[in-house]
Amino acid sequence: MPISRSRAWAVLIGGVIGLVASITLTVEKIRLLTDSGYVPSCNLNPVLSCGSVIITPQASVLGFPNPLMGIIAFTVVVVTGVLAVANVPLPQWYWTSLAVGTLVGAGFVHWLIFQSLYRIGALCPYCMVVWAVTMTLLVIFAALASEAGGIRKNLQPLHRWRWSLAALWSIALFLLVFIRFQDYWITLF
Repeated sequence: MPISRSRAWAVLIGGVIGLVASITLTVEKIRLLTDSGYVPSCNLNPVLSCGSVIITPQASVLGFPNPLMGIIAFTVVVVTGVLAVANVPLPQWYWTSLAVGTLVGAGFVHWLIFQSLYRIGALCPYCMVVWAVTMTLLVIFAALASEAGGIRKNLQPLHRWRWSLAALWSIALFLLVFIRFQDYWITLF
């Protein structure tokens, strides 16, 4: 099933952004492992500090750095984006598989969000980029999977409001971050 040019480019751009963030996080992790005095480029302040995040056990859930999973996943997304931009039709099962895989990734992202906010107490800017890209790609892949297979009647409202729901997710996340670190944000003014 060929997809619209705008969606094809959105998949490609989202994949590239996620891949760059994952590679950057991996490089930062390697630098920290090889040089204990290294200060990561994303250590901006006490709250926005990827160095505080990537040294935690949560940053290596399966025994290796989480960004390696991102490199693999976003490489698949980039290749998919290139194929879509080139107008190569991909079967419905492929879009469904991407939607399911991205849903699993979104579940993992939400666990990481919880860990960052309430266990680690710091936010990684590159991680937040991955969070946003994952949710955007989930909306796109779910829409493509459902359109390719025909949208069920009970899912049509969800499909129709998908971008509004994504915007609400972003607003909710912003509010959670603001509330969790409000003591710090207030000191900035």
